Amino acid sequence: MGGFSNSSVNYGLATLAFFGVGVNLVVFLRRVLHQETAVAANNISKWTGTVYIFSLIGAFLSDSYWGRYLTCTIFQIIYVVGLATLSLASWFLLVKPSGCGDGKVLCDPPSTSGTAIFYLSIYMIAFGNGGYQPSIATFGSDQFDEMDPAERHSKISFFSYFYFALNAGSLFSNTILVYFEDEGKWVIGFWVSTASAALALLFFLFGTPSYRYLKPSGNPLTRIAQVFVASLQKWEVEPPSKGEMLYEVEGNESTIAGSRKILHSDELRFLDKAATLTEEDYRENMENPWKLCTVTQVEEVKCVLKMLPIWLCTIIYSVVFTQMASLFVEQGTTMKTHVGSFHIPPASMSVFDILSVLAFIGIYRRIVVPVMRRLSGNPKGLTELQRMGVGLVIGMLAMVVAGVLEIERLKRVSVPNMPSSLSILWQIPQYALIGTSEVFMYVGQLEFFSGQAPDGVKSFGSSLCMASISLGNYVSIVLVTIITSVTATSQRPGWIPGNLNSGHLDRFYFLLAALSFIDFVAYVMCAMWYKGIKFAATEEDEENILNQV
Repeated sequence: MGGFSNSSVNYGLATLAFFGVGVNLVVFLRRVLHQETAVAANNISKWTGTVYIFSLIGAFLSDSYWGRYLTCTIFQIIYVVGLATLSLASWFLLVKPSGCGDGKVLCDPPSTSGTAIFYLSIYMIAFGNGGYQPSIATFGSDQFDEMDPAERHSKISFFSYFYFALNAGSLFSNTILVYFEDEGKWVIGFWVSTASAALALLFFLFGTPSYRYLKPSGNPLTRIAQVFVASLQKWEVEPPSKGEMLYEVEGNESTIAGSRKILHSDELRFLDKAATLTEEDYRENMENPWKLCTVTQVEEVKCVLKMLPIWLCTIIYSVVFTQMASLFVEQGTTMKTHVGSFHIPPASMSVFDILSVLAFIGIYRRIVVPVMRRLSGNPKGLTELQRMGVGLVIGMLAMVVAGVLEIERLKRVSVPNMPSSLSILWQIPQYALIGTSEVFMYVGQLEFFSGQAPDGVKSFGSSLCMASISLGNYVSIVLVTIITSVTATSQRPGWIPGNLNSGHLDRFYFLLAALSFIDFVAYVMCAMWYKGIKFAATEEDEENILNQV
């Protein structure tokens, strides 16, 4: 399990680098690139969404061709180069005069070349970090031998500690680095992020001799296409009522490299046609997967399709989550940011999200799980689907709290163009609620999609969590754009104007709370319908059972 500790430290350092750039990027866009509030918020959502959509590319390459180790290495190199490019562009082209962008000293208008290099660098960062994330999550879980009962038990808590490493890494970014950047020391902050990512890469490579490696399983898109083509060709064929009558190869190994066999399920039975044997199959199609597929190959497709409704129901939560990096920060800039003589950078308030995650992971493992284990009889306490449902509810409550806070903030605005007298510390509850919801939602997602994904698409399973965040950001862009265009007229500034004191951000938060409630109802229906994957027992499993007896 030595590889697990290496991957966790690596992920913590890489996360420090990512949030060192991302957590204050909306402020950089406004102060250094002179973008309006709504434009900056949308650009952040686009960038964050792109980070996680690139996770699908990394997952595909990892599962199909490169394997997890090589995928992690290549994308981390791209990540480091992107961070170095951003640091150089900020140093020589953007942060002019030096120390500008602190809220007091205005930066010179950015040059076309400087802006172009800036966007090139941050999207290199998005590509590198996005492609790396699902592979490192799956690579870390690969370090546990499921044939060993002790390691199989340890794997249950792996994703909780993995998410702990993520938040531990971002803690430094959301405190020290944010403070430096908010004071105009952008170049220093970006170089520290670059150094952290480079150190993460070196640490990852240092553990190379101790890792466990699993071979890639080939292109899953081809296997999926084969199942649909074979099913359509046998559209008139009635599949047998018993799964035992469907085609499967002999022995313990499936036809998919490195994948265990999957037992037949009764859902989506029209796909069973692909594994239904006909006379023509006996004569000439036994070796043609475009005509005849195994039960395992069919079940791989079924598993992916059955996970999609659950995944779609997590997107609205990701819309809620993404507000931390955009509108929460904008809301904080319009509040009292001083406690005595100490200035609190609005972006650093996300530290309370991180502290909430770090604290509640411990509370969940040591208090919630034992209590729920006794009540439900489930060794995990709550199932992954139950945890995700709880996360949806808490995320909805966070939006209600943020909306109420915005109403109170507006009541304490005495001068239209000046911040409210309400302290920024009143944002702590909404950040803490988001953090608590993450422990339920995102840790539950990582466990659910990784555990329910067939062996041949494990990285794809992990990438679904990241892709949910990605689409959440894009949906946020659409919502902000629609709300801005619908509510803003020549006489009214709209809900989210450049000056939030003349807007109604509270209504936007309440809209997200209402959407979250509708989403929760749909999620409960999907979760009740879902039936989990069942793997066939291998010889090693049977031997372990006999040894335990």
